[in-house]
Formats: sequence, C-alpha cells, structure tokens
Amino acid sequence: MKEKNQIQLSDHFTYGRLLRFTLPTIVMMIFTSIYGVVDGIFVSNVAGAAAFAAVNLIMPVLMIPGVVGFMLGAGGSAIVAKTLGEGDTQRARRYFSMMVYLETILGILLTVIGLIVLEPVTYLLGADEQMAPYCLEYGRIVLLGLPAFVIQNSFQYFMITANRPGLGLAITLMSGCSNMLLDFLFVFVFRWGVAGAAWASGFSQCVGAAVPLLYFSRKNKSLLRLVRTRLEWKPILKACSNGASEMITNLSFSVVNMLYNIQLLRYAGRDGVTTYGVIMYGGYIFVGIYLGYSAGAAPVVSYHYGAGNYKELKGILKKSVLLLGMASLLLTLTALLSAEGLAGIFVSYDENLMRLTANALRIYSVSYLIGWMNIFSSAFFTALNDGVSSGLISFLRIFLFQISMIFLLPLWFGLDGIWGAIIAAELMSLTVSLFLLVRHRKKYGYGGETV
Repeated sequence: MKEKNQIQLSDHFTYGRLLRFTLPTIVMMIFTSIYGVVDGIFVSNVAGAAAFAAVNLIMPVLMIPGVVGFMLGAGGSAIVAKTLGEGDTQRARRYFSMMVYLETILGILLTVIGLIVLEPVTYLLGADEQMAPYCLEYGRIVLLGLPAFVIQNSFQYFMITANRPGLGLAITLMSGCSNMLLDFLFVFVFRWGVAGAAWASGFSQCVGAAVPLLYFSRKNKSLLRLVRTRLEWKPILKACSNGASEMITNLSFSVVNMLYNIQLLRYAGRDGVTTYGVIMYGGYIFVGIYLGYSAGAAPVVSYHYGAGNYKELKGILKKSVLLLGMASLLLTLTALLSAEGLAGIFVSYDENLMRLTANALRIYSVSYLIGWMNIFSSAFFTALNDGVSSGLISFLRIFLFQISMIFLLPLWFGLDGIWGAIIAAELMSLTVSLFLLVRHRKKYGYGGETV
C-alpha cells in the first residue's frame, strides 16, 4: 500500500514532485562535494600553497585505479538486478559476492602497482623539487586505502540494487563526517600536513567500505548477502562491458585534470595548479547539483519511457530543462559574485595568488550557464537506454573538446585561454546535445509520435 506523500515512479510529476524526488540525490552530491572542499581548505591554509598544489597535481593519478569500482559496481549491479528479476536469488548473491571479492583483489593489486610507479609518474607530471616530496608522501598513504576506495565506489551502485538507498546516503554522511573531523584533528590540531589529509581520506574510505561489508556479511532486510562463490568469467566480462561507460567517464575526468595541470605548470607554474585546485573544489558543488538532479530524475525517465507514457516523458524533459535552466542562472551568478570570497577561503595568505584565483574562477564560472544541458542530456539518453548517444555526448564533452581547447586556446589567449577552455568545450558539446535531442524526439516519443 502506498504511504502518504510517498512518491512513486508511476506518478504524474509536477515541478514540486520532481524536485522532491530528486532532492535526496542532490543533497548527497552536495555533501560529498563539501567534505572534499573541507579537505582542500585545511591543506591549503595549514600546510601551504606548495602542499596544496602537490595534492592537486597527484590527485587525478590516484583517482584512476578507483574507476575499477565504478565499472564493476555499475556493470555488476545491472547483472545482479537482472538475476534478481529472474527470481534466482542465490545466483544473484553469488554474482554480488564475486564482484565484491574481485574488487578487493584488484584493489590490492593496483595498490602494489601504484606504489611502484608513483615516483616516476610524479616527476613525469612536472612536479618540482618542492612539490615532489608532498606528492609522494600524500600518494603513498592514499594508495594504502585504495582497496577500500574501490569497494566504496562499487557499493554506491549495489546499495540501490539492494533497495537500500537510505543506508547508502547514511554511509556517505558517516564517511564524509569522519573525513572532516579527522582533517581537523590530523591537519589543524596535530599539524601532520599532507600526511594528515591523506590519513583522514584513507580512514573515511575505510568507513565507506567497512559498513556495507559488515551489513552484507550477515542476514539483512535486502535480498543481497555475501556468500561463498567462485570466479565466473562470463558475468565478469559482462559486468566490465556494462560498466565501461562509467569507467571511461571517470577515467576521462582524471586524464583531463592531469593535462590541465601540465599546461598550467607551463604557463603559470605552481600557482596555476593551486588555482585550478580551488576551481575544482568549487566546481564540485555547482556541477554536483546538476549531476544530482540528473541522476535523481533518470529512474523517472526510464520508467515512463518503458511504460509508453510519452506525454509524461515529454513533460519531464520540459520541466527538467526549465528547472535546470533557472538553477544555472542562479548558480552562475552566485559563482561570479563569490569568486573573491572563495579564493580568500583557500589562498588568503597570498595576495597575488588570490587575485589570480579570483580571476580564474570568474572566467570558469561562465561554463555553469551552459554545462547543465550537456550533463542532463547525457543522463537523459542513458535513462532511455541509448548508451551510444549518452556516451557520445560524454566523450566529446569531457575528452575531445576539452582536451583540444586546453592546448589550442592558450596559443591566442595565454593563461586565460586555459581557464576558458571549459566554456568553449561546453558550447561545442551543447550543439551535439541539442542535435541529438531534436534528432531522437520522435524515436523516443518526447517530441511527438514514436517511429
């Protein structure tokens, strides 16, 4: 029986109902972003600009192994959910357990590889003699927590499959709060510098992995549980195939961030990397709102498309475009007005660096006015089970357009060209998003009769 005020996917979605349904996902994205920002604030203000720049230089490299969790989590959860739908709960549990155990093994293996290649990669990225020790100190500690990071990423998907999204949000809150508390203790109180920030991140990731492992290792209210299993290559390869788009998206982000840092070291030195770090921390919150809404609205889109409710599907698209468009105006204005204040939070100890950062933030903020449409369009096509269109938007936006602009625009506009690369990339991606939305309007029924 439907509880009072409980929103169902089959409901008619008004503006208010759509906002209520997507709000938990938006809040989770914002909170995840905030505790990352707190991490950066402590490092920058206590450990200093060189340490902050070093962390931002090496961070994209440390994030790359974590894509295994996104790949096996997204791909594996699809297989597990399908198997549950077929009524074979025992086999679903075996597949679920196999994915978790495999992630643990791969996490340990990637940790060993990462520790071996960390030093040469650090110098390959362009770290100078002052930044390199910080990169190595931070990187080695974070890599020790890599297995937990991989597992934590995968459980973001498995919690939804287990129909325990509330528990997933609670674990995110626990992990984030522990990270912020330990940042305060290790970095501010104990003055452990970048090592303190790394240990804080590692412990918080262990919380994010240990709690769901404990939950699924015993009898629980969901259909999933960790059981004895064995490696089966067919479902493993299928999971890798299913989750390839999530892996490529997250991998592309890391590659793009590394290339930004390499270019910034050429044009602005260490200060450029520091400034880009501030931009990324601020961007996590603004873009996180778009990502949260898009992820929250996706199941609604999928349901009504599957049910053939094309009028409702058209309404959801129209309402989403209007809501996100209005939000983009507010967020862009907020970002422009808060540029100096945000720069001051991170780098108030250096007046020249603060001016550089505030100027970069203002230029970069213009992208928030455009990027929402590309983020939502990609999620919209994913929800319609059109992985080709979704993947095309993501690949062109994150990888091809942005990378090309990072290297081309500075030739004419210097350092400002690097800050503006994202604007040019979003504009080019917007043409692709709009083209695909118009092209497929009849095929999927959101713009007329299906064909």
